[in-house]
Amino acid sequence: MRAGGLTIVGVFLACVLAAPVGAQAATLIHAGRLIDGVGDRATQNRTLVVEDGRITAVEEGFRQPGPGDEVIDLSGHTVLPGLMDMHTHLYHERTEDSYLERYQQNAADYALKAAVFAKRTLEAGFTTVRDLGDSYNVTVALREVINRGDLPGPRIFTAGKSIATTGGHADPTNGFAEPLRPPGTPVNGVVNGPAEAAQAVRQRYQDGADLIKITATGGVLSLAKNGLNPQFHEDEVEAIVRTAEDYGFMVAAHAHGAEGIKRAVRAGVTSIEHGTYMDDEAIRLMKEQGTWYVPTILAGKFVAEKAEIDGYWPPVVRPKAAAIGPQIHETFARAYKAGVKIVFGTDSGVSPHGENAREFGYMVAGGMPPMEAIKSATSVAATFLGIADTTGSLRPGLAADIVAVGGDPLADITVLESVRFVMKDGVVYRRP
Repeated sequence: MRAGGLTIVGVFLACVLAAPVGAQAATLIHAGRLIDGVGDRATQNRTLVVEDGRITAVEEGFRQPGPGDEVIDLSGHTVLPGLMDMHTHLYHERTEDSYLERYQQNAADYALKAAVFAKRTLEAGFTTVRDLGDSYNVTVALREVINRGDLPGPRIFTAGKSIATTGGHADPTNGFAEPLRPPGTPVNGVVNGPAEAAQAVRQRYQDGADLIKITATGGVLSLAKNGLNPQFHEDEVEAIVRTAEDYGFMVAAHAHGAEGIKRAVRAGVTSIEHGTYMDDEAIRLMKEQGTWYVPTILAGKFVAEKAEIDGYWPPVVRPKAAAIGPQIHETFARAYKAGVKIVFGTDSGVSPHGENAREFGYMVAGGMPPMEAIKSATSVAATFLGIADTTGSLRPGLAADIVAVGGDPLADITVLESVRFVMKDGVVYRRP
């Protein structure tokens, strides 16, 4: 067939070749107020151009759409980078019945719950999380199905099973009657001595973990009396850190008591989680070593509130929860004032998943300005994880991890608790 001397195929090719090079449909997000995660001030009336899951431009004003472009009107909202939480536990959620779970539930139960909690976390605006301790390696599997796009959820960096010492916080055999108590080994995260400590790191590598979590001191919710005592010798922590470096792992250290904090910092851990009773010497060491602090104020508030309810926590847990919870907020204020490097983390799973943004209010009440608190959960968290060239701010070339809230979080930080729009890698998971 011919049309005006040209074949139909020729006409088609001529039209294609005449089209502007690079022209393609885009998603245009009209942001009334923009916090990019890097700057110190919000800007007004910006267009974020999203193509193939990435931000390709940030433009002044509201760009008019071209043929095929989709416009997402957030002109009445504040638009921010996807939020990041550096301390979660997606495999469970604490209730007064939690201590019975391990006797009643199987790996499949934990995996299915983790999928639900991951979706809830994403819909709350948290597009990246660090998971610091699970059972059955469920968050390793969850990370993979989310990365494949089979399930909705945040980008996950997981420690798999935490590493503890015998009887220590995160020893999974605590609370078992002797006839039911399985042996604690490096495979299930229980170590004694440097050799076993190194073996446990290698086991996490085999399991598919992204990082290492140790419990350097006692903990609040473990079925053990002491929540503060150091539970690793310094040479054991050194063996973990040295082996972790060989495998490209960072090391997160749960630590409440000052001595355990200092041992972990001197041994070279990347971060101190909770840090409840850090003293002036611990603060000085953390600043000298460049150790990060993940406060988890929300978890402290939650356990302290529940400690007021008779029977909510077991008798051995209740006094620890009542004492340690309120102290975390005071410690945060001192650490921030002293200039310790702080990154956002909640310990969600202790408190309910999806309420992660409540941490912002506690941080601001503790003296951190709202913009700095937001950065701690965006660009600062991305730098901490080593992914600042991938996500964490609203800049061309980065992943389209974008959230929006009504109101101005710089005037009222609590508006971050009601996220209305969520996009991760260019896919919209929540709309106003």
